[in-house]
Amino acid sequence: MTKLEAKNIVKYFKHDSHRLKALGGVNLQIEDGEFVCLVGPSGCGKSTFLRIVAGLETPDEGEILFDGKPVTTTGPERIMVFQEGALFPWLKVQDNVEFGLKMAGIPKEERAQISKRYLDMMQLTKFADSYTYQLSTGMKQRVAIARALVMDPDVLLMDEPFAALDAQTRDLLLVEMQLIWEKTKKTILFVTHNVTEATVLGTKVAVFSNRPSVIKKIINVDYKRPRLVEDQNLFPLQQEILSELRPEVKKS
Repeated sequence: MTKLEAKNIVKYFKHDSHRLKALGGVNLQIEDGEFVCLVGPSGCGKSTFLRIVAGLETPDEGEILFDGKPVTTTGPERIMVFQEGALFPWLKVQDNVEFGLKMAGIPKEERAQISKRYLDMMQLTKFADSYTYQLSTGMKQRVAIARALVMDPDVLLMDEPFAALDAQTRDLLLVEMQLIWEKTKKTILFVTHNVTEATVLGTKVAVFSNRPSVIKKIINVDYKRPRLVEDQNLFPLQQEILSELRPEVKKS
């Protein structure tokens, strides 16, 4: 069943006195439970597209459909995880994770019960009473992911969440992210610059062209899990993606 559909998404930005066409008619169909990774040249509009899916920005042309209905604003069924995590440093880890539940009026005992599952899942239980400013960048991203998951969204939108992490932490979270996806069966749309990351995580990879961006190719990743960064069986897929990206990067 189609969970999300982008139909001819066009977006312009003002640049000096000019009108810059960032997205040139993006079309994408995402089935329920898919893990779709978006790759493309730097500045091609991947994050802008994700923000449009989230309802944080409005396209100039085209529409996003969620379960067949047009998206016009943000909604609890589509939750976004940002690169920097966007946590509240004055709140403890558990309070950060429960923040959305509290805003939704969920009673304290019920909040604690719900958050416990995701604190456990993200290996944060022993840090529940720590402040987020005391945590490493990798641990902060775990908190951000847990905070998104407690809201039980249909779709998780992730904008380069591992970009600022060291390689060792990233590789560990890549394995954990696969396990989370398999446990929760969420539909995930994941923006990354890293081709290896995309093939490790995705059920399919959508390759963006340079501006004005369109999706030039969709590559299916039909390979057993858990996948590891060093898995050489993924190498041919990575080369295929890179061969699509190289001419687009040269246009930059």
